[in-house]
Amino acid sequence: MSEVCGPADVTQSDRSVPDQSQAPEPAVSPDLRCPSAAQTMTEPISRNDLEMTNVIANPMVTSQPDPATNGSNQQGGSTVSFHNICYTVQLKRDLSCQGRCRRTEREILVDLNGIMKPGLNAILGPTGCGKSSFLDILAARKDPSGLSGEVLIDGAPQPPNFKCLSGYVVQDDVVMGALTVRQNLRFSAALRLPKSVPQREKEARVNHLITELGLAHVADSRVGTELNRGISGGEKKRTSIGMELIMDPAVLFLDEPTTGLDASTACTVLLLLKRMAEKGKTIILSIHQPRYSIYRLFDSLTLMVSGKMVYHGPAQSALVHFNKIGYQCDSNDNPADFFLDVINGNFTAVTSPPVNRREVLDFDAISRARQNIKEHLLTEYIKAEDFSTTKAELERIIKDKATVPRPKSRTVTYNSPFFHQLRWVVWRTLLNLMLQPQIWLAPLGVNIFLSLLVGAVFFGVKDDQSGLQNRTGALFFVTVHQCFSTVAAAELFIKERKLFIHEYISGYYRVSVYFLAKMLSDITLRSIVISVFSCIVYFMIGFKSTPENFSIFLLTLLLVSYTATALTVAVSADQNVVSVANILMSMCFVVMMLFSGLLVNLPSVIVGLSWVKYLSIPRYGFTALKINEFVGLIFCEDTVTHNGTTSSILANCTMSVRGLTCTGEQHLEYQGINYSDWGLWQNHVALMVMTILFQSVAYLKLRFIKKFS
Repeated sequence: MSEVCGPADVTQSDRSVPDQSQAPEPAVSPDLRCPSAAQTMTEPISRNDLEMTNVIANPMVTSQPDPATNGSNQQGGSTVSFHNICYTVQLKRDLSCQGRCRRTEREILVDLNGIMKPGLNAILGPTGCGKSSFLDILAARKDPSGLSGEVLIDGAPQPPNFKCLSGYVVQDDVVMGALTVRQNLRFSAALRLPKSVPQREKEARVNHLITELGLAHVADSRVGTELNRGISGGEKKRTSIGMELIMDPAVLFLDEPTTGLDASTACTVLLLLKRMAEKGKTIILSIHQPRYSIYRLFDSLTLMVSGKMVYHGPAQSALVHFNKIGYQCDSNDNPADFFLDVINGNFTAVTSPPVNRREVLDFDAISRARQNIKEHLLTEYIKAEDFSTTKAELERIIKDKATVPRPKSRTVTYNSPFFHQLRWVVWRTLLNLMLQPQIWLAPLGVNIFLSLLVGAVFFGVKDDQSGLQNRTGALFFVTVHQCFSTVAAAELFIKERKLFIHEYISGYYRVSVYFLAKMLSDITLRSIVISVFSCIVYFMIGFKSTPENFSIFLLTLLLVSYTATALTVAVSADQNVVSVANILMSMCFVVMMLFSGLLVNLPSVIVGLSWVKYLSIPRYGFTALKINEFVGLIFCEDTVTHNGTTSSILANCTMSVRGLTCTGEQHLEYQGINYSDWGLWQNHVALMVMTILFQSVAYLKLRFIKKFS
């Protein structure tokens, strides 16, 4: 596939690019695999072992100096310390309480204290223990309400824009699937590096990361979508990591990076992280149940249960600690599995075996013992030497803490100006559309088919009573069709919700940039489709064949479509399920269709419901199209036969004969339509006002949508 390049930057650099050079890695035999559990349990992974497995993480690749660094030093890692971290959430009231119940709180994290130094720091625990919430708090990506305690970076309070300065790889990879690996990394470099960095340096960093991450063989392959298969899961995970490494963060957070990967691929990803940790990066990750070959890579280990820490210290000392407090790991057991067994109350991990079979089957005793194990682990950890060492170091950090006022709020900062962001986000959005033809070919094909069908049904309308009815029906159909065809726009901000939230919090772009880019791309595609539809329908049916009338017809349909799209995104912007948004929009358009002016004579509607017509998008479009088409038409020129009597009607007839409408103006007056120039253009003004209003509501919803977990 040919590569599509994005906009280029040509400004000068005021920021050095990190140096990630190292000596070439030694070659290894083809049968080399990740370290196995057969190796000694307490043996830490050596640097030689790590160097030997480098090729596994980066197949057929040797590390080369980054040409973008020009010899500058790579940014080192930071020390992250956390002090008295507590986090509670408000539970929703039970509807059965009928307002008498108070809102209750649930403790997610309880009094967490510790230090994460440069290296590979793992947070381990069973499902629901709070490790992901803990990781989000350390990364400043958690809702601050209900949070107490303090997180320090190198002894100073977290800067208010810390989430933009650090890297964060979410559990579910959020990259644009239709783009290639190189295009995704190029997009990240364009927005996360200062605009002053020359494009050649950004490109050099992208190429260097592709090599370092072992993605050279898939650099120009698409990541993959639901419809089109792309690169493998491990390659996609490494691409997500590369999106964060593009700005060389001092701290990199990863939320369960092995989710969805097989054992070998997960080991490859962790070996990559270990290599970065060896270079001085601070890497903090949550993980559920790693195999031993992954566990032995950890420098620091934090074990959690029910929001509390039962161990925090060197990973290789964890087994010694558990052995001292009465839990001994079998020589053939995986330490990570062993820790989870102990935490979950699995008695096979206890040094003292049950006395007899009856005791094993005493489930009440087992249940009571499981409750006691948690308290036992907490008590023993407080008595441990690692706890005392950590506590002393935390006290020293607090004592030497820089006198910097704690930020009152969190902010998002950007490395590039508004129009630079808009240019790149529009480029990516349009490129995403071009690379997925089904997105624009499907609506184009449907509209061409419907235009041919409608044109055939109403083909060559005449200037008689049948022509009056056919014109009215055709104009009503094309108006309502433009409304209902916008229901698909409901997924405009739902489908990419996770991607948008992650990129916004990380400082890629502003909310307004994303909103404008999505709307501009949608309007562009919609305008092309409507133009094709209008050209076919208008001339097949035989409406007024003047450039002025056709231009008004096309403008009206475009405004109806834009307004209906704006309403759709306004309703769906804060929804999470596309089907719910589709149901809401269908209900809205059905009600609007009822008050469009065809199904009911609007002047005859009762006063209590007559106001609804002012909210009807089809009414404004239908009215404008009728004025544009009917003014000046005469439907009584031919000889009319009624009840066996033939009467000749003059061409300038201005009255109804035997109940027949002779002129277009008469028909419009009967419908209560003002067909003056202002009567025509006031409909377009109303549609533009409604478009601005609905888009403002959609933007505000997107702006204030919950972006923290």
